[in-house]
Amino acid sequence: MKKLLSVFVTCQIVILSLTGQVFAKIEQPQLRVPPLENVHCASYCVYDKTDDEIILGSNPDEQIYPASQTKIMTCQLGLDYLNLDDYLTVSSNAMGAITSDSSIMGVSVGEIVQVSELLYGLMLPSGNDAANVIAEGVVDAMFENYPASGTDVGPDGVNAQYLIDQLGKTEEEIKANYKLRAFACIMNLRASNIGCTNTHFVNASGLHDDQHYTTAHDLALMMGKASENEDFKILISTESHIFKATNRHNVDAWKYVKNSDYLLFDPWLATQTGEGIDSHLIAIIGGKTGTTSMAGKGLTLSTVNANGHEVMVSICGIPADYYFYTTMYAASVTAYGHLECWNRHPETVLPGTTGDYRYVNAPASQQPQYDSLIFPGDELVNYIQEDPTPTPSPTATPTPAPLDEVGDKVKTHPLVLFAKEQPVVAGICAVIILAIIIINILLFIRINQMKNARRCRRPRPNRPSGPI
Repeated sequence: MKKLLSVFVTCQIVILSLTGQVFAKIEQPQLRVPPLENVHCASYCVYDKTDDEIILGSNPDEQIYPASQTKIMTCQLGLDYLNLDDYLTVSSNAMGAITSDSSIMGVSVGEIVQVSELLYGLMLPSGNDAANVIAEGVVDAMFENYPASGTDVGPDGVNAQYLIDQLGKTEEEIKANYKLRAFACIMNLRASNIGCTNTHFVNASGLHDDQHYTTAHDLALMMGKASENEDFKILISTESHIFKATNRHNVDAWKYVKNSDYLLFDPWLATQTGEGIDSHLIAIIGGKTGTTSMAGKGLTLSTVNANGHEVMVSICGIPADYYFYTTMYAASVTAYGHLECWNRHPETVLPGTTGDYRYVNAPASQQPQYDSLIFPGDELVNYIQEDPTPTPSPTATPTPAPLDEVGDKVKTHPLVLFAKEQPVVAGICAVIILAIIIINILLFIRINQMKNARRCRRPRPNRPSGPI
């Protein structure tokens, strides 16, 4: 009896799942960002690169510790001085300069890694090991391509003699023991060249040092400069990456990493202000996060407004008690900054929504026909795909008159739509449901028969043993 009841209940659950839960609808509710006065941070800056001006800010020039936002500078120098297809060997000096609590890519001494892989290891898992390997590679490239004895200069207008003069060391000494310090010299030179006025770097990764500092404004300038490189945009817009094999990791996919810029996954969060006003944000290209106990949390973004302006957003020094609000705080500053940008130039240049401009993280052969990562300044040619549905001719059969309200409800019922879209699956489901119903009926009849049989039984009288 218990077994039959168990089967009966199981059948009921199956029927409910097939007829109801398949069509359950769960959505993310529309949420608004907090107003600017509720954003807890040391400083923030919204910089309109197109107009070259700060359009919104709070203590934008106040000195802060950048943590891993430092890697915005490390990445752009790596892209400018190194060839993406080249390989670098991980040195003991590079690995010895990271701490036990460092975020890492996961390489080891003696590992030979392609530059492009190191850049992904730098920007997605925020690898301090990758930062140091890239830094040493840039210094080697400086001495090789722009030697002190030559007349050629690098992207920052100097050759290797600049490093010799800055450190007061010979080329051999720098190559043997001072590559990371030499790279910091190049970082500071680049910062000065792009207009940073309150920045000083001492390492490539952002590990805390009292002499390693910058400002929200300077970080926005760094992001603006780096975003002039299309490879940099691809790096910061990439949601995830799978590393290929090396001499130390002999199989592909030895590590899978994801981007820590969560606004990249949900750009819609910044499309409205706290009051529900359209911010006219059109795309979040990507960004770089940074966190240490001394710096707090921070995020610097490269974004685009519907008016075509490139807008850099930097938020710094979010205290530990508010770490979980980092994405919403960044979305708030981004939304209000873009609204200000739009109010200054209210003209739609780029159509669509943030969803139309999300980069697809897949091999080139599997990318969509129309690239969704729009580079501001490019002409918008062939981006909007033509509707493949042919326009009905004038002689086409006229559209039938609309059904009445009851008929409309029947035609648009989820079960009816599902049957039209998936006739084979719907047929199989119908057969299964019919079979379960028949089984239910048979089980119900059998259970009733067993109950009736029990009622018909009469207890036998106890007969005394032996003669009467």
